[in-house]
Amino acid sequence: MSKESIENSVDRKIIEDMDRTALPLVPVLIPAYEPDERLLGLLTSLRDCGFRDIILVDDGSGKEYSELFDRALGIIGNSGGILLRHEVNRGKGRALKTGFAYVLEHRPGTIGVVTADSDGQHTVDCIRSVMLRLAEKPDALVLGVRTFEGEHVPWKSAFGNKLTMKVLGYVSGVQVSDTQTGLRGIPRVFMRELLDVPGERFEFETQMLLETAGRYSIEEVPIRTIYDSKENHQTHFNPLKDSIRIYRILGAKFIKYIFASLSSSVIDLLLFALFCRLLRGRPLPLPYVAVSTVLARFLSAAYNFTVNYKVVFRSSEKVGRSAFKYILLAVVQMTLSAAFVTGGTVLLPLIPEVLIKVVVDTVLFLISYYVQRKCIF
Repeated sequence: MSKESIENSVDRKIIEDMDRTALPLVPVLIPAYEPDERLLGLLTSLRDCGFRDIILVDDGSGKEYSELFDRALGIIGNSGGILLRHEVNRGKGRALKTGFAYVLEHRPGTIGVVTADSDGQHTVDCIRSVMLRLAEKPDALVLGVRTFEGEHVPWKSAFGNKLTMKVLGYVSGVQVSDTQTGLRGIPRVFMRELLDVPGERFEFETQMLLETAGRYSIEEVPIRTIYDSKENHQTHFNPLKDSIRIYRILGAKFIKYIFASLSSSVIDLLLFALFCRLLRGRPLPLPYVAVSTVLARFLSAAYNFTVNYKVVFRSSEKVGRSAFKYILLAVVQMTLSAAFVTGGTVLLPLIPEVLIKVVVDTVLFLISYYVQRKCIF
């Protein structure tokens, strides 16, 4: 028997042994836009396997899909399920928020919710596996993660996930194996917070991952990777528009960091130029360039720390602890800047000190972002 077969058998045994009375504590939320018969198959399987609290959201699919949603309600309605509707298409993110709001208001005893896609990618076994993990870890975001291996997986999906995974890890420090999975176990308190998080379409799921940074742990549950075929797998994900939205969100923190750093650099350069003008030719224990660098960096660093702590990283660390580590970084960075700028002015006397400083600090800037995100804030 293959390793995969053994794992599937173990999963099925766990599912068979699970106490079905625990199921109502975690509703299953399914957002759907222009679905097909696969949705009905999923709902039937969920119902037949004992799931009673199924929340289906029609995200403005239109009149031509009314009959299908009527059939869907017929499947889940008699067992406690409910159908929520958007009059017009508002996006997956908004559909999820609609479901969250309903659960928070009408299901006070739930520990969270499990979200699943309507296109047949998530099996009942996988949904229940995520539900089990959420029950074990009610304060963690649980992700049902795919392997993206095999010829049946569209190359665009595999490439997009790997790229987004790398960017997400660098920008935010959040490390996950599957950034695009729609199968998630979301704690109740996190649902409430997500109602106010920006994002109305597919980018909302990326924003959800960003919101966990430094606040919620992430649990991963391996699930099957299901696609109809490389050619005919259908999705409402727009490769251009939705990718732009996703990477705009991923880049938001880095853009804020750039703004904070650029504004700090402007302050630093202005002060540096001012101090160079005031100190050039004066008797000093150190070269005037080094002294000017120290004075300018001290003032600009205080500004930069405040902006990074409150705006860029929204740190939950104690101010004193972050400030101490930031000072250490600033000292190291200042020393390197002073050393390289001073050396540059000696080796390249015809080049203005300010220009040399710009080149040196640009390199240090990229290193500093990683260190601040990883170790300070």
